[in-house]
Amino acid sequence: MPADDNPFEIALLLYPGVRTAAVYGMIDLFDAANDTALALNGARTASLRVSQWRMAEGGTDVVCVADTHGGRANRPVAVVVLPALGALPTHEVAAPFARWLSERHVDGATLCSVCAGAFLLAETGLLAGRAVTTHWSFAETLSRRFPDIRVEVERMIIDEGDIITAGGIMAWTDLGLCLVDRLLGPAVMLETARFLLVDPPGREQRYYSSFSPPLGHGDEAILKVQRWLQSLAEDDDGMRGVTLAAMAETAGLEERTFLRRFTKATGLKPTEYYQQLRVGKARAMLELTARNVDQVAWAVGYEDPAAFRKVFQRVTGLSPRDYRRRFAAGQAAAALSAAG
Repeated sequence: MPADDNPFEIALLLYPGVRTAAVYGMIDLFDAANDTALALNGARTASLRVSQWRMAEGGTDVVCVADTHGGRANRPVAVVVLPALGALPTHEVAAPFARWLSERHVDGATLCSVCAGAFLLAETGLLAGRAVTTHWSFAETLSRRFPDIRVEVERMIIDEGDIITAGGIMAWTDLGLCLVDRLLGPAVMLETARFLLVDPPGREQRYYSSFSPPLGHGDEAILKVQRWLQSLAEDDDGMRGVTLAAMAETAGLEERTFLRRFTKATGLKPTEYYQQLRVGKARAMLELTARNVDQVAWAVGYEDPAAFRKVFQRVTGLSPRDYRRRFAAGQAAAALSAAG
């Protein structure tokens, strides 16, 4: 571990649309980690250096435009591609950065991405065959553009040693703490998280994701069933007694044909799809109503509350009680938690 006169350099890549809040937030996080390390370990402690890089004006070279330790040679131990604002990075936007990222990887740097930053990393070809995470709403697009990547959006952080990917827009906090843990040690990481009042790495993205059913597949018979199921989910008394036979009848298809076409169009079996809708309705009820967990289970079509709890935990990663404690709206959260 180097002393403070030879700090670990972390490079932040600034590309078109990058969220400046994440750039400055990560700089502040690493600054807080340096202060923490100094307080814990004394003047000769290891520290972090942060540099910022962007494409040169009118050129094809990526250049350093800011550095907390200017005047020294740059050799990042980690490069972070932060989230973007607005449209996802296209191939045309991402490709010019891929060569520079690949060169840093050859030099030994760990390549990291947050949210839409995964699209830039994917352009290097280095993610082929790897497990990768991004924002849950971008999963389908990332998989379609880079089919050789295993997209696992239920995970907030996937650390493969030389490649680290982080999920949602605010997952830069998780990634930043992960790098602090790796470079300055777990004691500094935990104390930094405590000071900043953020959770240490280890959250799961599925706590926060909502089911977003694919509707652009063009199969009108399947769309008819999807709309019917959605209408049932919006009716307090509509979410029980739905069967595969009833879905196939609504589609006007034989059951085997319906099952094949539904799975092809949505990526889920009909029972799995309907389960996602039921859990989504349960999440809303846990957030916004005072019904206890058994009442919520009944309202979304589960006669056995224990079975509901098991399904809810598997889909969201949290028990219904823990979900309510974390996400119940407003000042009612404590009361609702007690009621659940």
